[in-house]
Amino acid sequence: MKNIKYIALLVVSVFTTISCSDDFVDVASQNESSENYFNSEEDYQNALIGAYDLLQSTYLNVMLGEIASDNTLAGGASATDVPGIQQVDDMIHTSSNEQLRSIWGWMFAGVNRANYILEFQDKIDFSGKANVLAQARFLRAYYYFELVKWFGDVPLVVDKRFLFGDQFDVDRTPKEQVYAQIELDLISAIENLPYTQTQAGRITKGSAQALLGKIYLYQDKFGASALVLEDLINNGPHDLVTDYSTLFENDNENTVESVFEVQYTDLEGAGFDCLQCSEGNVAVGFNGVRNYSADPGSEGDIFDSGFSFNVPTQEVFDEFEDDDPRIDTAILDIEAWAAQTGITYGIGNEHTGYFNRKYIARKGDSNIGDQNLTNPNNYRAIRFADVLLMAAEALNRGSIADDRAQNYLNRVRQRGFGDMNHNVSATGNALTDAIYHERRIELVGEGHRFFDLVRTGRAAQEIDGFMPGKHEVFPIPQIEIELTGNRWAQNPMY
Repeated sequence: MKNIKYIALLVVSVFTTISCSDDFVDVASQNESSENYFNSEEDYQNALIGAYDLLQSTYLNVMLGEIASDNTLAGGASATDVPGIQQVDDMIHTSSNEQLRSIWGWMFAGVNRANYILEFQDKIDFSGKANVLAQARFLRAYYYFELVKWFGDVPLVVDKRFLFGDQFDVDRTPKEQVYAQIELDLISAIENLPYTQTQAGRITKGSAQALLGKIYLYQDKFGASALVLEDLINNGPHDLVTDYSTLFENDNENTVESVFEVQYTDLEGAGFDCLQCSEGNVAVGFNGVRNYSADPGSEGDIFDSGFSFNVPTQEVFDEFEDDDPRIDTAILDIEAWAAQTGITYGIGNEHTGYFNRKYIARKGDSNIGDQNLTNPNNYRAIRFADVLLMAAEALNRGSIADDRAQNYLNRVRQRGFGDMNHNVSATGNALTDAIYHERRIELVGEGHRFFDLVRTGRAAQEIDGFMPGKHEVFPIPQIEIELTGNRWAQNPMY
């Protein structure tokens, strides 16, 4: 059982349930006022748990962040299995794409739940209130960052709920202004959070520093990014886990390398009619090997079957250096594994022979309901390795200090290879390329690749079908535009 479970029954009674209906965003009842809620610390804590809860739906952001890139293909049972995923893979997605609409709705639900807390932030005082509000501000920043990454300009609402009807008065806000609010939220969070919380899985000062550094990096604010990330590196409690091969196992969560980790459990099931109802990491089942079968107790009896989505490409497999041992942790070569162990498996759509080993179901991870929808393996949203590589990039691309950039890059490579023989001594543009290479292999399968390519201007040359001026962002769901009375303009070329 995880140390923090996001769902609470009281929260369900306070917030309307997210469904597959045409609700604009998840909103709390307009009758829910400060008169009958936020009268105790427990109310604030339960509302905060409700704001955390939407993090679990980011499994879809992670999957599509790989599938939209050159790292993986959609896969699945056939070319028509979950059409929205297939469309994103082929860069033919439209404003009616169901998965993109889910990301929009779920992330705005997270914003709204954080805003609900902050709307009544001055109602009462209690010990630790600043910590609670800081966590809420981080969550609002996190959800808004996801929205900006995916959709560009989005409606910005601060410290109040976005209620149905408000869409007629609220316009899409330029992403620069949204970023400015994100920065303010994270700076405030940094000032009011400790490096260590009493409950594992809670947001910390390090979480806020890492996300702020990332926000700056996405805006090419290299000096500001390097400053906050190096402060975390030099003064924070995080470090690299010694053994990379253990990093993504279900029994190795919330380690010293985890700067921010989305918590999952297998305590509540879900169905395909309500995937976001799951407390488990749905992506794990989607990533799994189709019809996987092994003799009980045999060497190969360590994985469970899945749906064979999000399959790594030959290109990303070949990106690993010949003697890089991380490849065996990152990517499962199913043909080699079958030859070694005698397991059998099914062939899915766009079969490449590779699977995302970091996030595929392990035997015995879950035994509740559909094990593919209730997997308890956490998502390591921001790892210390990512922090080191972001700092290296900021220092190098900002022409600040290539020597320090080399140091951070090589810390990651030394852990990966287990020696210092693979250290990088390049400078300038060659060092930039080495950092890009390292980000791709160190973080493969973790949902960062598409956005790394977009923010560095490399997407058009790396992603088949990518159209500059269009595919840097995704379309605003058409139903959301219609609910504004068609006041909002669609993103260009959609």
